Amino acid sequence: MPKRTTIIWDWNGTLLDDAEICRVAINKMLAERGLPVLSLEKYRDVFTFPVIEYYKEIGFDFSIEKWEPVAMEFINLYLNALPVCGLTPFAIETLEKFRQKGYRQAIISAMQHDALQKSVAELGITHYFEYIGGIGDHYANSKTGNAMNYLSQAGLSPGQITFIGDTIHDSEVAAEIKCKCILVATGHQSYSRLSKAGLPVIHDLTEIETEF
Repeated sequence: MPKRTTIIWDWNGTLLDDAEICRVAINKMLAERGLPVLSLEKYRDVFTFPVIEYYKEIGFDFSIEKWEPVAMEFINLYLNALPVCGLTPFAIETLEKFRQKGYRQAIISAMQHDALQKSVAELGITHYFEYIGGIGDHYANSKTGNAMNYLSQAGLSPGQITFIGDTIHDSEVAAEIKCKCILVATGHQSYSRLSKAGLPVIHDLTEIETEF
């Protein structure tokens, strides 16, 4: 079995501490429609991919309004708030430890590619990654093709990869590319929910070394 040499990071909720701005943005939209707003605990219990299913779960009715304008309404609120976001606890320390140990590192995200590149750059951590890949639109489609593209470009096999993410969807992406996955409960889904995936789950990045 090949040695694990490479970390693929999810971005939102895993390295970027953005769950709260997502909750605030969606609550503004819910309140404007007379729908119940979400506590952070509730948000982390209902958020899912594809994101349209999450919107339906919290009360949006796409028989009376179209999905694409709703998605863009959220994105505009999110991008306006994004500059206040920092990194999740211990992200810098963890990236630096992996760098010092010689790991290759990449980001694969469902965030729109240009916004992703800008967000990573503004937080001053671009230099840690040999590849940063987002999707081509704002509607949070599958990350699997992007991950496979990275493996092909980098000449990597799945056995060399550890995927670190904060949602069950990340575990599904890892399963599709047949690599190891670790889930971290700092982002968009709760520890108890992540535990149902049957994979290693850590409370925060201080626990990451127990999985290597």
